[in-house]
Amino acid sequence: MKKITAGIIAHVDAGKTTLSEALLYKTGALRQLGRVDAGDAFLDSDALEKARGITIFSHEAKLLYQDLELTLLDTPGHVDFASATEQVLPVLDYAVLVVSATDGIPGYTRTLWRLLARYQVPAFIFVNKMDVPGADQAQVLDQLQGAFGDGCIAFADLNADQREAIALQDDAALDELSATGQLSAGTIRQLIAARKVTPVYFGAGLKLQGIDDLLAGLARWTQERQAAATFGARVFKISYDDKDERLTWLRVTGSSLKPKQLLIGEQKVNQLRLYNGEKYAVVQEVVAGQVCAIPGLKDTHPGMGLGGEPDAQRPVMQPVMTYQLDPQKEDPRACLTALRRLEDEDPALKVTWNERLQELRVAIMGKVQLEILTQLLAQRFDLHVAFGTGSILYQETITQAVEGVGHFEPLRHYAEVHLLLQPAPRGSGVTYASDLPVEALSKNWQHLVLTSLQAKQHIGVLTGAPLTDVKITLVGGRGSNVHTVGGDFREATWRAVRQGLMELKQTGGDLLLEPWYSFRLVVAQDQVGRAMADVDRMAGTMAPPTLPDRNGSVTLTGFAPVAAMQDYGQTVSTYTHGQGQLELLVAGYRPCHNADEVIQALGYTEIGDTANLPGSVFCAHGAGYPVAWQDVPAAAHVPYRYTKAELAAMTAER
Repeated sequence: MKKITAGIIAHVDAGKTTLSEALLYKTGALRQLGRVDAGDAFLDSDALEKARGITIFSHEAKLLYQDLELTLLDTPGHVDFASATEQVLPVLDYAVLVVSATDGIPGYTRTLWRLLARYQVPAFIFVNKMDVPGADQAQVLDQLQGAFGDGCIAFADLNADQREAIALQDDAALDELSATGQLSAGTIRQLIAARKVTPVYFGAGLKLQGIDDLLAGLARWTQERQAAATFGARVFKISYDDKDERLTWLRVTGSSLKPKQLLIGEQKVNQLRLYNGEKYAVVQEVVAGQVCAIPGLKDTHPGMGLGGEPDAQRPVMQPVMTYQLDPQKEDPRACLTALRRLEDEDPALKVTWNERLQELRVAIMGKVQLEILTQLLAQRFDLHVAFGTGSILYQETITQAVEGVGHFEPLRHYAEVHLLLQPAPRGSGVTYASDLPVEALSKNWQHLVLTSLQAKQHIGVLTGAPLTDVKITLVGGRGSNVHTVGGDFREATWRAVRQGLMELKQTGGDLLLEPWYSFRLVVAQDQVGRAMADVDRMAGTMAPPTLPDRNGSVTLTGFAPVAAMQDYGQTVSTYTHGQGQLELLVAGYRPCHNADEVIQALGYTEIGDTANLPGSVFCAHGAGYPVAWQDVPAAAHVPYRYTKAELAAMTAER
């Protein structure tokens, strides 16, 4: 049978889980149709999901239809859990994007479409709730084409006009139609797989309308992904079962996977599970195209590639708020252990513990996620805690190249490290490399430096915020065959990063970043002036307003800092008397609009941060002594690799 893995994705309340239930029921996978509002939906199995009526975790189900074996991955719909949805996308063959017939195209639906494009996932669109009064198929199709392109075409009954619309999306297809008067099924499948055409189906999941058409479309218009000959797999989720056993969820992309097979270092596959809802079957082989869960593996994480499969791209959906945990009467260490477990499942939480301040913080997408996190701590770990007021999650980067130096030489220890720090593209994170021959520094010591770089989260010197969008390259170093131990290179490496950042601070080469929203604001024509003035006051930017629609409404789109716009929704509601609409989506990081004010308010003391020292330790007369960061260049034992002119030229080239 044709094996396809498809994800169901949607904006919250579009009817995504209801559609999943309908697909399972229609194919005989379920004997009874569950309902979200009744708390008996097959795929919303967690107690919190039943209580809230929303999907919080991704779930798997299987169904058979004609010659199609479909693995269905149901994903969260609320924007606060977008990171869990994004984790699933790299393992999908296709996605079914669910759109409500009466809600237009919400901002988060547009974000999901962009994520599908990023991960090159072809899509089918199911327009749900067509049974609601006022739902108009032609109007919704027009909205879809306006938002996602003319390739969105109704597919239930293809006529000549629709085939021509399909052919217009590709020159070769148009030539085929002109020459033969028809389009082959293979050509249409290829256009869908290439994301040039998106089949659109209409119906109502709750009433089982349009489900047969969608199933027939998935069976006819999908094609299997080409599998690699050698083993490969990609991890997309980490979870814990009811016996507290760690599960690694992955999709096999090449060859097959069997028990006892070595997977990560010396770790072997001890069991292969094929899940269907909460139940699973233990199997002796998982072949390319199938999804499975493996218990007991360590050191796996979402996006990780195994075998010949590379790691997935760095996720786009990242938290922009950080909250301090108030342990109430609970042991802070127990809270840290529990949050580390939850961070294992959702790496976007970014749990941090400040030993000096005895402060525990987590990164959060929004208030709904914070509520769920509080409930999870109580339900799974019996920890009853609270969280303080959220604050913006800033980041820091650099705008100039610099060579940082770290030296660590207390008595009977020795290591020196030179690192080239360079600005990297926005959103790339921190990457590491070595540009040093083994004759200059042995392979083992180079490995120690690169391992040390990756062993901690590096922070900036402006506010102590996480460092991002920097390429760090090992360009020089020295060890001693007599005195050097592994920890020496760790100390020298961390100090080299910090020393370089301090050098840049003197020349304005450090930069504070803040998260920005992409906004879509709809107001009445006579309120446009007020709205534009507000956006300008919030340091935002925007495109020219649209012309008034038939209701007299004008749409403004643009970008603005999260710090300035996060509470603007209430303001809009007030001055539009509840008629205005504001959609906010995180659109990444940009330079902070009020950096000096933020830096002063946070009051970070970079020299006083004992966990991130910029100075070095040298040795003279049988004793180690500290050297301040600004004096390290003159005391360094290894010559600098680059001159200031060469570093300036690197910056200019970028």
